[in-house]
Amino acid sequence: MTEPGDPTLDALLDLDGQVLVVDPEGGHWVRFVVTRVPVSPGKPHGIDYSLTLHGAGGERLVGFDNAHPVARQKRGDPQDHRHRLRSIRAYEYQDAATLLADFWTTVDAVLRERGVIP
Repeated sequence: MTEPGDPTLDALLDLDGQVLVVDPEGGHWVRFVVTRVPVSPGKPHGIDYSLTLHGAGGERLVGFDNAHPVARQKRGDPQDHRHRLRSIRAYEYQDAATLLADFWTTVDAVLRERGVIP
């Protein structure tokens, strides 16, 4: 059931457990883990999520998640953040559709930088 404030949440929840190959050679893949959780200060959207891009060796190249706080996030603040290669930065979650768009934009950028896609 969709939350009144986010009509796109069901689409994100439907991706839970999906693993998709994202390049013609089959060396890069994305994984979605998304579950409902009780609303809390750290997870005010009522979801626990991890959206990741992995390289041929399985290493995480990109990740958007809310598993833990990062630097400059105060205890009790939303834990949303993104990993891009070795950098970790707070992420301002707006809604499920924006999260998915931001994730795919970052995935495309990293795949282009690595020469995987034109």
